[in-house]
Amino acid sequence: MSSTADCKAISLDCPVEATIYGYYPNLGGNIIMVAIFGICALAQIFLGIKYRLRAFSIVVSLGCLGETVGYVGRVLMHSNPWDSGPFIIQILLLIVSPSLLAAGLYLTLKHLVIHYGPQYSRLTPKLYTWIFVTCDAIGFLTQCIGGGIQASADNTDKKMLDMGNNIMVAGVTFQAVVMIVCAGLAIDFAFSLYRHRGERKEIVREPSKRGPRAFQFYMSSFIIAFLAILTRCIYRIPEMAGGWKNHLMRDEIGFMILDGAMIAIACILMTVAFPGIYFPGMAGQSKAKKEKKNTNGDEPSSDELSVLKPAGYSNI
Repeated sequence: MSSTADCKAISLDCPVEATIYGYYPNLGGNIIMVAIFGICALAQIFLGIKYRLRAFSIVVSLGCLGETVGYVGRVLMHSNPWDSGPFIIQILLLIVSPSLLAAGLYLTLKHLVIHYGPQYSRLTPKLYTWIFVTCDAIGFLTQCIGGGIQASADNTDKKMLDMGNNIMVAGVTFQAVVMIVCAGLAIDFAFSLYRHRGERKEIVREPSKRGPRAFQFYMSSFIIAFLAILTRCIYRIPEMAGGWKNHLMRDEIGFMILDGAMIAIACILMTVAFPGIYFPGMAGQSKAKKEKKNTNGDEPSSDELSVLKPAGYSNI
């Protein structure tokens, strides 16, 4: 048994260097993160109610809320890095919360495909939700299971701790792979739109009443948020796969930049460039689906889908 197995607080026999992270979490930096994610969570709830964009706002606000509570755990760890309660809270929530943010991006991509033309996509709009949100949920649950094993394991039970950690690594890796596949399909869709840009002018409406530049800002924010979350997932794989107390896990600056800052950027952009403001068709499509009507061309009719179908292009 390790000499620090019974440590509950910092002392001569239980130095901070012997903790899993090996440092006191920076108080100022983590408080800033709490503020950023807390504001984003509240803003998402407000905007979701105002613009009636429920599904997107629910998953993104929950993701922001999870990040908020996770960083509260790190703030509490500043006073006592040996406290297992805040440690479990922060490691579990900061691992799983980005999955909820990714789900919001998958929902957005579905509506972009609906707006610009499902005939140019390898997948039908519904499959973007069924496949990627389902896979995201699988990754989310896998990470939760791993976190649950870690939370229930005794601090001296290295086998159980490693098992929980390995399961969480598998969940994060799966999430990263899913995002890469989704990015590949999105790029393919974008190239297809570009190749048939002349054919689409007559049937594609302006996506935002604020003008093309506003929508360009929205799309740029969407892409940057996606890349930020993917960057964080890629960072987390070696950070966790290296085992407890590895050098990446003990590098707080690296963590705050490649995890905290990346997810903060994603949350800020998904809030500032809220789809209800810059892509109102997303709310309109959801409403049309609920009413089971094809209003204002939000969802193309079967006749529209047969028009301008690229030769030799297949939908799944």
